[in-house]
Amino acid sequence: MERMLLFAFLEESSGCEFKEQLPSLRSQGVVYPLQDILYCDSDGELQTDGNRSGHFQNGEQVFDPEVNEEIVRTIAAQLAEIGDQLDKEVKAKVVNDLVQHFLNENLSREEITRCLSQAVEVLARAIPSDLEREKAMLVLAMVLTKKVANKVPFLLQRVFSTTVNYISQHFHGYVARMLRE
Repeated sequence: MERMLLFAFLEESSGCEFKEQLPSLRSQGVVYPLQDILYCDSDGELQTDGNRSGHFQNGEQVFDPEVNEEIVRTIAAQLAEIGDQLDKEVKAKVVNDLVQHFLNENLSREEITRCLSQAVEVLARAIPSDLEREKAMLVLAMVLTKKVANKVPFLLQRVFSTTVNYISQHFHGYVARMLRE
């Protein structure tokens, strides 16, 4: 569900200069059509036995809630609107530093995710307190994804996957609650 939310956010976001490359995430197997999500296991294999997909958290399997495409798109549009407002708060230096980290192929997935997390934390300190902190941090991660991919489009798959990993680690419960409400 994090993949589809980020994908829809990027589709809805203004100033996304790589929209024509978004379908490549599907063709590369990074994002699945929403109707297939409930039937894909954690390895991306299509489930034909009717079992729901899920993920492991603390060694326990947690099933993803059923996801309605219209709800995902509506929430993504709302988050994209907030992202367009926060966009100007994202300093070029933060984006440039993050781009350098993504370009460094010697950094592990965990190190890159940590760099993204630190960038989000730094930016979140400057966000007005009237915006819920979890929502602000989620949107900032998505905005950073857009800005890094705008700057270096060939990083789209790496930054997308890293952001999904970051969102899954830090905001899975928050995203699930948003989709249920």
